[in-house]
Amino acid sequence: MQKLINVMLDKGVEFSFHVPEGTPLAHDVARAWLDKQFTTLDCEPLRASGKVLTADKILVVTQAAGAALLADAQWSAEYVAAVSAALGKPMIRVDVPAMAITY
Repeated sequence: MQKLINVMLDKGVEFSFHVPEGTPLAHDVARAWLDKQFTTLDCEPLRASGKVLTADKILVVTQAAGAALLADAQWSAEYVAAVSAALGKPMIRVDVPAMAITY
């Protein structure tokens, strides 16, 4: 089964990434990568409570990364591996304008 991550950004910018076959990234490694990106990109929690759910972290990291980082081959490969491992779904849609992730 082919795995795919689609990312929608503002102004109709869209990226589509195929998740490579093989050994997936470990869940804790994926979360650590997302945590690092959340800090590096100066992301803010979506919820007033300060809780940061995995899906929220993916949304704000994707938003902060924007088209520039998503177009970077090395960064996007790490992003795809982390998002795929963190969510564990074969088809993922990250919709930044709607602030939603669907499977």
